[in-house]
Amino acid sequence: MKPHLKKIILICALVMPFFAFKSAAQQPATVSRTVITGTVSDATDKDPVPYATVLFKGTGIITKTDVDGKYTISTSEQHTQLQISYVGYKTSYVTVKPGETQVVNVKLQSESQKLTEVVISSNKRPAYRNKNNPAVELIRKVIENKAKNQNKNYDHVEYQQYEQMLFSLSNLSEKFQNKRIFKNYQFLFEKQDSTKIGGKLTLPVFMEEKVSQVYLQKSPDKKKTIITGDKHVNYDSKFIDTEGLSKYFERMYADINIYDSNISIVSNQFLSPIADSAPTFYKFFITDTIKTHSPQLIELSFIPRNNSDLLFEGKIYITMDGNYAVQDAFLTVNKNINLNFVRALEAKLDFDKNPDGRYHLSKTNLIIDFGINKNKGGGFTGQRTVMFKDYKINNPRPDSVYKGAALVVSPQAGLRSEQFWDNQRQNDTLIGNNLKIYKNIDTLQTIPSFKRTMDIVTLFFAGYKDFGPFEMGPVNTFYSFNNVEGFRLRLGGRTTPALSKRYYFETYTAYGFKDEKWKYFLSGTYSINNKSIYAFPQNFVRASFQRDTKIPGQELQFVQEDNFLLSFKRGENNMMTYNDIYKIDYTREFENHFSYGLSFRKWTQRPAGSLGFNSFNADHMITPVDKINTSELTVSLRYAPYEKFYQGKVYRTPIIDKYPIFNLRYTAGLKGVLGGQYNYHNFVASIDKRFYLSQFGYTDVTAEGGYILGKVPFPLLTIHRANQTYAYQLMSYNLMNFLEFVSDHYASIMIDHNFNGFFFNKIPLLKKLKFRELVSFKALYGGLRNENNPNMNPSLFQFPKNEQGVTTTNALSSTPYIEGSVGVGNIFKLLRVDMVRRFNYLDNPGVSEWGIRARVKFDF
Repeated sequence: MKPHLKKIILICALVMPFFAFKSAAQQPATVSRTVITGTVSDATDKDPVPYATVLFKGTGIITKTDVDGKYTISTSEQHTQLQISYVGYKTSYVTVKPGETQVVNVKLQSESQKLTEVVISSNKRPAYRNKNNPAVELIRKVIENKAKNQNKNYDHVEYQQYEQMLFSLSNLSEKFQNKRIFKNYQFLFEKQDSTKIGGKLTLPVFMEEKVSQVYLQKSPDKKKTIITGDKHVNYDSKFIDTEGLSKYFERMYADINIYDSNISIVSNQFLSPIADSAPTFYKFFITDTIKTHSPQLIELSFIPRNNSDLLFEGKIYITMDGNYAVQDAFLTVNKNINLNFVRALEAKLDFDKNPDGRYHLSKTNLIIDFGINKNKGGGFTGQRTVMFKDYKINNPRPDSVYKGAALVVSPQAGLRSEQFWDNQRQNDTLIGNNLKIYKNIDTLQTIPSFKRTMDIVTLFFAGYKDFGPFEMGPVNTFYSFNNVEGFRLRLGGRTTPALSKRYYFETYTAYGFKDEKWKYFLSGTYSINNKSIYAFPQNFVRASFQRDTKIPGQELQFVQEDNFLLSFKRGENNMMTYNDIYKIDYTREFENHFSYGLSFRKWTQRPAGSLGFNSFNADHMITPVDKINTSELTVSLRYAPYEKFYQGKVYRTPIIDKYPIFNLRYTAGLKGVLGGQYNYHNFVASIDKRFYLSQFGYTDVTAEGGYILGKVPFPLLTIHRANQTYAYQLMSYNLMNFLEFVSDHYASIMIDHNFNGFFFNKIPLLKKLKFRELVSFKALYGGLRNENNPNMNPSLFQFPKNEQGVTTTNALSSTPYIEGSVGVGNIFKLLRVDMVRRFNYLDNPGVSEWGIRARVKFDF
């Protein structure tokens, strides 16, 4: 599981310590509530009326019916009359009983006049069509005018932005709150407004506020953001990484721009209701005309054509002044949407008029309620409110404003006074009600039982036991096994910034009970810029020594190669090497996301298990070689424009986005330097890119190529990444055996596409299961020049053979290696299962044409 997801799970543990509290206080009085559910339908044809307005008469307690005409509304106040209205129907008033739960179904009468002629027609409502549909014609006008109604239409724009992010345990029961152990801690709980999602009782656990000054320029396209204020809940860093948590929330609750074709929420792309292709995927209805507003507004409601697709439903209000701009928007999602763990989602966008008659965004409010069970039980609610003020257009700024990094944090951002924050909150009552969380969390962290419980939970989920300046772990590497070492025990850990922000150390010791050998690792890192070595931009030097086993050519996709889960493998897998690696690295990143690395490595390899380094001598006799020594100098270049990270105190994980990542690496083998035996030049280049295809999901593509100049034995050739585990690995060939193919020149492409349920959502049974379809394709073209092919050059190490004397390592021929898979994802919301097929080289020993592979992935 990824580190940032582990941090999210730690929030769950905040509620656990309360069970250890032993105190007493007054219990709050229970307030009886009026809860009303029902359906609103047409009195004539009995069809449901979607998006009808339901409210307690004379109040602001209001809701809307869903696409099936169903609604739920509740209050703790004493109200006796319900008001139901919808354009084209007469308003209905219904008497209800306060303080009770009841079902109220309402039939609305049409306002249309009786006709003087008899018209015979079917009771069936005509099928929805785009053709000659005034609602569709209106949305096409909005789409045609999108360009001129966006900020980027102006030459220069600037504004100040205030944002507040609140995260709470939600949907808690009063029974839970009233437990004796909570009696002295009622201050932690908050009553939830009945019109909001997240249940009626919440427990806030995290909040942050930011103030930014933003500058935009059209030509050339530039954006500068200066964070002038930053305030957030401060947890003890050994329990919860506040910075990493903040970065994760930023990704989940990204800025909402309805004018973008796709809107990113909870790491998924939702098609905007005013995207160019919106009429293909949405149904639109004109549901009201607001003549009291200047200019006049049209209320346009929309629903997905398929309620499982990643689409919104809701309302937008369009200005009828010739601009066809969005003046307000309300976005939510259908309860059947193929979105994991999301019980409810609401987004409200407000716009203000510019002096030129156009509109700019003035406020957004996004609320998402999460839960394992979508219908009941506790969960989590996140709410992000953003307000914009001091909006200025076409006020040019000098180039000096845009120089440097696109995002800058003012040195005073974390030192702002309470008066500063009061001024920024703009007297918003909703925002002000959340502020007591700062004091509550400070009080909570003084409780010994909270500290003890969090210490245990951190070890369980994060995998490390914190001892202040040093933490021990990760626990999933303490035990593993393989055919060479047998049972393997390992113990290790690393220092934290609590020891030093300049010096970092990492170590482990391992022992194999079958080979009876000790393995160990030690590294020391010095941060040149006096920042955490995990913080962007990195600038550090590191020295390390490692003595350990390795499967040749494998760059496994787990943090540790001896992860317990990787112990389970198929087929024969007893070819390994013992390695002694001395290494010095220097890494430097720049604000524009270009980075380079320099490293020098002295590497000794010894064969282990059934692997042997064997060559022919002058008498054509096989001669075993004990070891090979290499000395290498490597230069690495990387460019990842606009890259963002989930970044914490002891980890950093890149966020996959639409921008490409370029890598170039050159390694020179230095013969005669510190015992190096070979001269060679190894070039490797790669490009990684994610393509978002809106409703058709997304595609991850990796293209890679390499070339080796020089004469080298097979352990120094490119040994292509194979996979003999039962886990599906994205960047490996899942039906290729370890050490099966080597090359001195190659080109490859890997394509993995996730349809996000686009097709399964149209199949009734699969639609309910919320499965998602996946396909992949991998091709590898490569080969060996004669000078590096032991079949042509007997002086080289001979390729390994199995017990039957059959060669198991090969060079690729003129035919590329190809494999592909079809898979089903989102099984139990966590599991991906692929059926993989290998299309060629089926005569190689020990290979399979078909295989089933699984991968666990936490995703929304």
